[in-house]
Amino acid sequence: MAGLVLERFLADEAATARLGEDLAMSLRPGDVLALKGDLGAGKSSLARALIRAMADDSRLDVPSPTFTLVQSYEARVPVHHFDLYRLSAASELDELGFDEALAQGAALVEWPERAEDYLPRTSVLIELVHRGDGRLARLSGQGAAFERAARSLAMRDFLERAGWGEAQRRYFIGDASARSYEIVSLPGLPPRVLMNSPRLVLGPPVRDGKPYAVIAHTAQSVTAFVAIDRALRAGGVSVPEIHAEELEQGFLLLEHLGSQGFLGDHGEPLAERYAAAAELLAMMHGKAWPDRMEAAPGIFHHVPPFDRDAMLIEADLLVDWYVPAISGAPASDALRAGYTKEWNTVLDRLKGREYTLMLRDFHSPNIIWRGDRSGHDRLGIVDVQDAQIGPSAYDVASLAMDARVTVSPDIEKRTLDAYIAARHAAGGFDEEAFVETYAIMAAQRNSKILGIFVRLEKRDDKPYYLKHLPRIRDYLRRALAHPALAGLRDFYVAHGLLEERPL
Repeated sequence: MAGLVLERFLADEAATARLGEDLAMSLRPGDVLALKGDLGAGKSSLARALIRAMADDSRLDVPSPTFTLVQSYEARVPVHHFDLYRLSAASELDELGFDEALAQGAALVEWPERAEDYLPRTSVLIELVHRGDGRLARLSGQGAAFERAARSLAMRDFLERAGWGEAQRRYFIGDASARSYEIVSLPGLPPRVLMNSPRLVLGPPVRDGKPYAVIAHTAQSVTAFVAIDRALRAGGVSVPEIHAEELEQGFLLLEHLGSQGFLGDHGEPLAERYAAAAELLAMMHGKAWPDRMEAAPGIFHHVPPFDRDAMLIEADLLVDWYVPAISGAPASDALRAGYTKEWNTVLDRLKGREYTLMLRDFHSPNIIWRGDRSGHDRLGIVDVQDAQIGPSAYDVASLAMDARVTVSPDIEKRTLDAYIAARHAAGGFDEEAFVETYAIMAAQRNSKILGIFVRLEKRDDKPYYLKHLPRIRDYLRRALAHPALAGLRDFYVAHGLLEERPL
C-alpha cells in the first residue's frame, strides 16, 4: 500500500492493547483498518482491544469471526469485524454487506489480501510480525484515516513523555471544531483529560480576501487556550490546570474538573445554577484583563477584539444559511443590504459601552457543576480558547439565552437579576446601558446561531441541530423587544425571519 509508514514495537499484550486503544480513538465512520499477519501474530488481540475501547467495555466478549465471517458491535462508531480467511472469492464481500457496513460505521478486516481490490485505497494497513519476544506493528496508508491514526499514536507518545504512557484512553467528547477530548486514567490517580487541538485549517477567502475564521477571530492554535486558561486561573476562575503541554502539536493533559453537568437530572435549567454562573461573570467583569496573555515563557497570545467586522460576519450567517433554508432561494441583494444597514445602526449604539474579556460560549455545555465546592469554585469552566475583548453583556446573553436548553423568561430574568445585583454591589455599574447592550448581543448571537444550526444540517449532515431552531427564534423575539432594536425588529418581521417555519 502506497503512502507513509509508521512502526511500533509491542513488547507484550499490554502494549498491543494500547495500540488498539490508540487506533480506536482515531476511528471514524467509513474507515477501514486492514489487519495483516501470520496466524498467532496478534491480529485478534489487537482487534479485541480496539473494539472494547470503542464500546468502552473492557470485558466485552469479542469472539473471532473466523466462522461467522463478520461480527458487528454497537459503539460510538459502529464497528464491523471481518475475517476473510474462508472467503472463496472477493466478490462475496457484497453478500457480507461490506459497503453497507462502511456507510454506517468502520470496518476491521483480517486477511485483507483476500479482498483483492475491494478495499478502499484509503484503508490503513496494519502488518503484525513477530520480533523477538514481542511483535512489530507496521502501519501504512494515506488520506485522512491514516493521518488520524498517526496523530493518535503521537498523542500516546505525548502521554509517554508526560509520565502517562500506560494510561487507558477513552473517548470523552468532541465539539463543532476539529478538537476532541479523551479521559485518560491510571490506577490510583485521578483521571485527566487529554485534549487534541490540531491547528485550525483556514477556509477560502470570504470577504476582503480573508477567511471567515480570520474575520471572526477564531483561535488558530492551542496556544490561545493555554494563555487564556492560565490568565483565568490567576484571576480566580476554576478552569482546568494544565499538567503537560505540547503547543506545536496541539496536545494538552488537563485536570478533569468533574462529570456533573450544569443542568438538572432531566436536562432542565436550574435557576440557582444559572444565578451562580451570572455571579461568576459579574466577578470576572469587575476585573481588568490584559489583551496580551502568556502561554509559555516568551510565547504570548494576543486576545483579539470582538469588533464590528466580527459581529457582522457572524450575524451574516443568518442571511447566508437561514434565509435560503426558509425561502428556498439565496438572500437577495436588497435583503442583504437592508440587513447590514440595520445591524450597523444597532452596533453604533455600542460606542462607549463596557468591554472586557468575553468567553463567547459561556453556556451549559461548557460549565461543570461542582456542588461539593463553595462560591465561584462550584463552577468549572471549559472551552475558553475563543475568548475576545468585547461587550461584557455578551456572555450574560450566552448564559441566559442558552442555545442548547430552553430557558424560560422567568429564569432568564432571575439570571439577569443575579448579575445586575452583583455588579451593583461592586459599585460603578450602569444598569440601563447594560440592559440595552444585553439585548443587542442576544440578538446578534441568536441570529448567528440560526445560521450555524442550519449550516450544520445542510453542509455537515447534522440534522439534529434543527430541533433547536424554535427556541432560538423565541430568544430572538425576546431580544428584539427592546426599544433600542425597534428598527431591526421591524426588518426581521417584514422579511418573515421570526416566523415559525418547518425546515
